[in-house]
Amino acid sequence: MRWHGTGDVGLGDEAMFAAAMLESYHRAIASVAAASGEIRAAALRLAVIWRAGGRLIYAGAGSSGLAAAEDAAELPGTFGLDERRIAIVLPGGTTEPFRIDGAAEDDAAAGERAMTGLGDLSRDAVIVVSASGSTPFTVAAAAEARRRGAFVIGIAHRPGSPLLVGADASILLESGEEVLRGSTRLAAGVAQKAALGMLSSLMGFELGHIHQGLMVNLKADNAKLRERARGIVATIAGVSDAEAEAALRETSGEVKPAILIACGIASMSEAVTWLAAAEGRIDEALSRARASANGIKGKGPNKGA
Repeated sequence: MRWHGTGDVGLGDEAMFAAAMLESYHRAIASVAAASGEIRAAALRLAVIWRAGGRLIYAGAGSSGLAAAEDAAELPGTFGLDERRIAIVLPGGTTEPFRIDGAAEDDAAAGERAMTGLGDLSRDAVIVVSASGSTPFTVAAAAEARRRGAFVIGIAHRPGSPLLVGADASILLESGEEVLRGSTRLAAGVAQKAALGMLSSLMGFELGHIHQGLMVNLKADNAKLRERARGIVATIAGVSDAEAEAALRETSGEVKPAILIACGIASMSEAVTWLAAAEGRIDEALSRARASANGIKGKGPNKGA
């Protein structure tokens, strides 16, 4: 369905417009599905870069920049990633949505300076998002990042656009024409959010921060997340909420070692050792600890579940 507005919106036009928007959202998600292979490959590379001590740098302008910034901002809480190794680059140097300077996205030199200001990029990954793939600030930032040795992931909606051509990994989201012409926060925004969420979540999965669909490396810094952490430990270890709470107290709220302690590992230091040997993967740590004479002991309902 393509929207052909009449200018004066009459009875029923809202429903038609809503239907056209929903159809465009379906196209947006379909475009992410079509790019899933590229997204998965890029996520694996991100995990390698993060394990090696590199940074994740998100860059974009306008609504694309805000989508990038939102994904970046969620990573410390969701996956426990060190926020000091995550950077957000937007025109004007601000992440406050009502203070973004629209004209600044035309400043290619500013994009270059933004990347120069981040220092050595040779160990880092830069995720750059642009609906058109030709925004001067964004394209220049990507080019400078790549010139300085970063692994650049380009996300755009136009095939053959400068951003995609110049990236190390190109993710094309052919989400189609916007129902609200000129707005890239709708279908394009849906596709970007889904692609970015898939990219960072698959990276988190590869890093071992997702187990059984649960966020086993979350940062429990408020009451809601402390309750969630308790539920995660109880579910994976097969223990009561009280036992999960006790394990979390012993680990100062860290979920992965708390799971191991709830399963029978004797101390925080031992849990950390098992996790280090498993490169942070709780499934692997549990498997190794169960198989070892010095690991998880006992076969009760709360041990090694």
